[in-house]
Amino acid sequence: MPFNLFVDFQRLSGVLLAVVAVVAAAGTAIWISLIIWTYRDMRARSRDVFAQVLAALVVGFLSIPGFLVYLILRPNETLAEQYERALEEEALLQEIEEKKVCPGCGHPTKENWRLCPHCHTKLKKPCENCMELLDLPWSICPYCEHHQSERPSATRRAPRSEASQYDSLPYSDTSVSFLDDSEQA
Repeated sequence: MPFNLFVDFQRLSGVLLAVVAVVAAAGTAIWISLIIWTYRDMRARSRDVFAQVLAALVVGFLSIPGFLVYLILRPNETLAEQYERALEEEALLQEIEEKKVCPGCGHPTKENWRLCPHCHTKLKKPCENCMELLDLPWSICPYCEHHQSERPSATRRAPRSEASQYDSLPYSDTSVSFLDDSEQA
């Protein structure tokens, strides 16, 4: 059989037309899917509708280069990741705030402790009026509105009227003996 050097251009154009149609359909499908994916991805990363539409339009007009630009400029985190990170940060802050520790030794303490049982650091002071526990730097009681004196409450002396009533008691002398009068002589 003789070899035919002539190609049937009509048959070749039909095959070429079919290949071009398939490539064009695949390219169009990829282009549309990139636009949809970009819009959905931007919607997961931002609440701004204008930014969502703009990202989809950039990919729609510029195709693959627009998609690459979008990948470079898009926000790093999705809204769900931002929310989760915010929850973690708040949980850590709450955990730090809730744990009371002694400023002297760092051991955990409780809210109603006046002294640290480990190092004996003073944690709270009682109100001079209502005896509620107050933080050390407070100069006024938030419970009874009583102004606190500047001197520490541990060194506070009893008022003079209370001290004088003990002076008038019999046997207020410190050299009291518990022996009978007959044994003392």
